[in-house]
Amino acid sequence: MIETQKSFEKQETGILYLVPTPIGNLEDMTFRAVNILKEVDLIAAEDTRNTQKLLNHFEIVTHQISFHEHNSKERTPQLIDKLLNGNSIAQVSDAGMPSISDPGVDLVKAAIEADISVVPLPGPNAALTSLIASGISPQPFYFLGFLPRKKKELIAELEELNKRKETLVFYESPHRVKQVVEEMSSVFGAERKLVLAREVTKRFEEFIRGTTEEVVEWLNNEKIRGEFVIIVEGNEDADTKEDKIWENWTLKEHVEFIMENYALSSKQAMKEVALLRDIPKREVYTAYHELDS
Repeated sequence: MIETQKSFEKQETGILYLVPTPIGNLEDMTFRAVNILKEVDLIAAEDTRNTQKLLNHFEIVTHQISFHEHNSKERTPQLIDKLLNGNSIAQVSDAGMPSISDPGVDLVKAAIEADISVVPLPGPNAALTSLIASGISPQPFYFLGFLPRKKKELIAELEELNKRKETLVFYESPHRVKQVVEEMSSVFGAERKLVLAREVTKRFEEFIRGTTEEVVEWLNNEKIRGEFVIIVEGNEDADTKEDKIWENWTLKEHVEFIMENYALSSKQAMKEVALLRDIPKREVYTAYHELDS
């Protein structure tokens, strides 16, 4: 059943505003964002201590409540009740757009299910801000946020991403960026274009542009600080050749190949085979375990 939302008509409930906050430079806060934070009844903040600095700067006295990944299950129904009772709420993350590699999507879903208007404000976003200055084609692009932490899962993810032609965009911490770029150089090849955007909009903003091999060398000779956005050129040679090698395989052979070459569990490999072949997972499960259909 289709649903429509007319954001600026009179509402019977409160409104959930999604308010971006600066990713470094406080001057990136918009007039509208400041006004919304002043006008709402409550601010749901990822870290109230961090957000309080922003509120103090703009002389905003609106009350805050903490809302983060560890209490979202408990907080979401509480916030929905407040919205249903006519209170408007602004949701903010520590920096950038709510719900982008930050908590918030569950609250948005719950609000929509409760027929509460969700109104997004435009504003700072590290991924897009870095992408447009990277020098790598900005569209189409594929945003992933943070990659898996475990090495086997990281390599398996990169192997899959190497099949894509779109520009790839990631977030990464200073503690892991070297390891991640080294694996990218290994999987994507030493000549793939890669850009590191460091501390975007902050005082020490820096863009490091080169090949994966050159960026690895730069990382080896630098004291790594700050948060990074990684932008990687898509694989222009990506085609269906790799996919075609399984055309004459049985489903069981295909699952076993995926498990062996990508270090995945049988469950993960069966899911991947189902996606590659566009068939139901149950069909792959039955064939792999040699069950009677």
